[in-house]
Amino acid sequence: MSHGVPIQETTMTSTTSGNPAAVSPPSTLPSHGVKPTLRKKDIVLKQIAYPFWFGGSASSMAACVTHPLDLVKVRMQLRSGDGPKNMSGTFMQIVRTSGPRGLYDGLTASLLRQMTYSTVRFGVYEDLKRRLTPEGQKPTLPLLIGLSSLSGLLGGLSGNAADVVNVRMQQEAVLSESHKRHYRNGLDGMLKMARTEGLLSWYRGAWPNATRAALMNASQLASYDTIKVALMTYTPLGDTTTTHFASSLAAGFIATTICSPVDVIKSRVMSAHTTKGLFSFIAEIYAKEGVSWMFKGWVPAFLRLGPQTICTFLFLEAHRKAYRNIKGIEE
Repeated sequence: MSHGVPIQETTMTSTTSGNPAAVSPPSTLPSHGVKPTLRKKDIVLKQIAYPFWFGGSASSMAACVTHPLDLVKVRMQLRSGDGPKNMSGTFMQIVRTSGPRGLYDGLTASLLRQMTYSTVRFGVYEDLKRRLTPEGQKPTLPLLIGLSSLSGLLGGLSGNAADVVNVRMQQEAVLSESHKRHYRNGLDGMLKMARTEGLLSWYRGAWPNATRAALMNASQLASYDTIKVALMTYTPLGDTTTTHFASSLAAGFIATTICSPVDVIKSRVMSAHTTKGLFSFIAEIYAKEGVSWMFKGWVPAFLRLGPQTICTFLFLEAHRKAYRNIKGIEE
């Protein structure tokens, strides 16, 4: 579990017989120099209340690393006409037309989104998980899925405005001059949207975005926690960076596949200049592109979400380790 810290329980049985020849049962303490192997019955989980903002901070750090991949993914999802059809072509087109700095178009909006969306989704999930899981026990998978879906839904709604600005800023360079919005940064974009389109524009595409956020959280956080505890239980890896890396890589793969259809719809709805209904919008996409639209941009999405998931959880575990060290909490 992401908030649980494994500790090794050992017991030593002593004899009460006065007979010096009596043999004590073998101790479960490891021999000198031999690293103990965690077994299923040895896993004991500590409930630690980490600061609420850790998830947002870790996700913001990860966004600084992976933003170019997110930009390429959005450009591919919104591709039209004779635009590049693959990831490398899209990447090179951005560099040619906007220079290396163009790979970070919309970064301020992306950071604003992480500070809202990820802070809420991680904070609510970890807090509810800690409160609803009995001390020393592992939460069940259905509980993890339910809590992560709820926290993802709340996070998606809270970060929707920043997400709309993020998509629009990433799309700006490929629009005609008459359609450019000229947002200077994420906050400026939100203010201009409120002035020119009304406050309701902050919730444009809110339901596909919130649905996508719920699916993302359920497939990412729940799978990370489940895989992490399984590796700690059935392998000798323990609570190590290797465990965190493997768990986050698998979580990224699962989340990308489950969220791909909703992610495509979210990007297109947020960037559209029409107010067509969601189902009509989906029907139009299906009529033009067939079922393949559901996984359009999957490769760049995974190449973005995989590293982002890995970076997010590695940064998050580093936050937690530093917190435990500062507070003097034993591992």
